[in-house]
Amino acid sequence: MTIPSPTLDAIARPGGGLAMVAMDQRESLRHMFDVAGAGRPASETLVEFKRAVATELGDLASGFLIDRDFGGMQLLHDGLLPKDCGFILAADALEQEAGGPVEETSLDENALVDAGVDGVAAIKLLIIWRRDELREQRVALAQRFIDEARGRGVLSVLEPVVRATPSELDSSTWDPQAAIREAAHELSALRPSLYKVQVPLAGTGTPDEQRAASERLATDIQGPWVVLSQGVALDRFADAVQAACLAGASGFLAGRALWSDVVGADDVPATLRERSRPRLERLIEIVDAHARPWSDAR
Repeated sequence: MTIPSPTLDAIARPGGGLAMVAMDQRESLRHMFDVAGAGRPASETLVEFKRAVATELGDLASGFLIDRDFGGMQLLHDGLLPKDCGFILAADALEQEAGGPVEETSLDENALVDAGVDGVAAIKLLIIWRRDELREQRVALAQRFIDEARGRGVLSVLEPVVRATPSELDSSTWDPQAAIREAAHELSALRPSLYKVQVPLAGTGTPDEQRAASERLATDIQGPWVVLSQGVALDRFADAVQAACLAGASGFLAGRALWSDVVGADDVPATLRERSRPRLERLIEIVDAHARPWSDAR
């Protein structure tokens, strides 16, 4: 028997916009510490960082995305997030070499079990989208994820990230903007509760260019959508969010644009308050002013 799913109000602001913090990075976060000159940290350091982000930013966020590998479920049990901040659990198992990008994903069966825990509002799946022989399998994976979420009475947040095939790189035919749109056309049609998409132009365009690129992307997305911050410079993300919202996005689900320059800080909580909270407050202002309420999405 299918359990009725919550609506996106569970991870939204009162006006229907979405202003969510991502803290589900795993080996990528460990590598960020290394790049910041802090060395490769023990897992306990990653857990401490994630808990600090939840403590310092969770009261502002409409939703908080965390993984189960580094203390995410304990964060829920400890009640570090306020009740009006929806708990989003990463349900993706990642294939990733140390220091390298995620190459492939699958469903984390243990996370699916945890999805039934009281307080979990949504689960998230990262999909690495390529035009290769595994493309149909990834579509099937995305469909299974959506079905699993629906069957457990939680929201589904689908996050495709596009990558080139070797042949596309060799032939110089790789067009990431076209790929983002093609992936959106293909995968948003499966109708996850929320589609999480890469920022067009990686946020490098002028305001007019960013708005136009966001409007083109919007024509390929069915249902509510938000942008992610990976690959976008810290000082460009707010403008990119505004352009996306003006084009029909309902907000953002971002991690690096909020806290990447806090990694390795001597006093993480204080630095989050100094740098990250003002960024999140500014993004919330943009969402409240310009985002399309999720309930208005087609």
